[in-house]
Amino acid sequence: MIWAAVFEFLPLAIWLYLLIGHGFYWTAQIRDDRNTPPDPAQFPAVTAVVPARNEGDVIASSIGSLLAQDYPGPFRVILVDDESDDGTAQIARNLPGSERLTVISGTPRPPGWTGKLWAVSQGIAQAGGEPTYLWLTDADIEHTQDNLRHLVARAGSAGLVLTSLMAHLQCQNAAERFYIPAFVYFFQMLYPFARVNDPKSHTAAAAGGCMLIAREALERAGGIAAVRSAIIDDCAIARLIKAQGPIWLGLTDRSLSIRPYANMEEIRRMVARSAYAQLEYSRLILVGTLAALGLIFVAPPVMAIFGSGIGRLAGLLAWLLMATSFWPVLRFYKRSPFWGLALPAIGFVYALFTLDSAIKHWQGRGGMWKGRAQAMVKS
Repeated sequence: MIWAAVFEFLPLAIWLYLLIGHGFYWTAQIRDDRNTPPDPAQFPAVTAVVPARNEGDVIASSIGSLLAQDYPGPFRVILVDDESDDGTAQIARNLPGSERLTVISGTPRPPGWTGKLWAVSQGIAQAGGEPTYLWLTDADIEHTQDNLRHLVARAGSAGLVLTSLMAHLQCQNAAERFYIPAFVYFFQMLYPFARVNDPKSHTAAAAGGCMLIAREALERAGGIAAVRSAIIDDCAIARLIKAQGPIWLGLTDRSLSIRPYANMEEIRRMVARSAYAQLEYSRLILVGTLAALGLIFVAPPVMAIFGSGIGRLAGLLAWLLMATSFWPVLRFYKRSPFWGLALPAIGFVYALFTLDSAIKHWQGRGGMWKGRAQAMVKS
């Protein structure tokens, strides 16, 4: 009886902790349009490095937005064409403002490297020792004209070695409306931004769509080669470089994902690509994670609907706390707060995506990206 009572109240206790003791991750308050620092007296040199493999459908928008940056300091863009066969490089070369652009053809990926990080490393080598900052961004991210100015101002004012923005993802069709706000919510749950931004905390994370990195700090940390096999490359870089100085991560509307997810299958592939890597390819951690997801997300509505007495009340309160915690992210994505009540179902599906990620890894198809299975660790 005692253990049954403990179980009945455990989900509620977990949600109380998450709301008040886990870095207030759910408030979505850390954004780049708040507490905006002034422009520096002198804008330093910046080089943007963009890896691209078969991005012909989006490359004009993403590279075009980089070439159109309103940045007063020295700035250039390096596009690393990673063996594309769809004309990606030529489309980029034909864009207005291409005097700022250098396009290089990537060489075949060496053993032990993921394709993206090998392309990034080639771009950084091309940049040389000139830039103060390296701006790592993806070929499916579009930036507002003032984004680089704000990134540099924030980095300079706080002495940041890494300044990262979590790009605003597409949230238009039914699949995106169901899954994408929760993806951002879960990312913040894993990596509370307040802890990421706290130099005293060991929590480190970044969002690969927009990372401004102090070049010298990256070199001191061992460069991209130090994380060459990482599937979750942005967070691996963040962990690497946080030892060199303070980092910052926030939400934004200045970096926009232009890659739509047409259906659930595309979102499943996006999540499955890296979910098992997040669990360090451990079967034990996988089992524990699935059990925890069930306890945190599934148990409250089950108790609220099928339970009785105090157990039902505890389940209902936990479900309401869960739904309430989802509201700020839903508001950021202009979704109804009533979607908060669906978070248990969404969390259950993400648990299935995580299991699928492990199965794909066991089948030798882990870390699948652009036709490449890149996971290096076998279990």
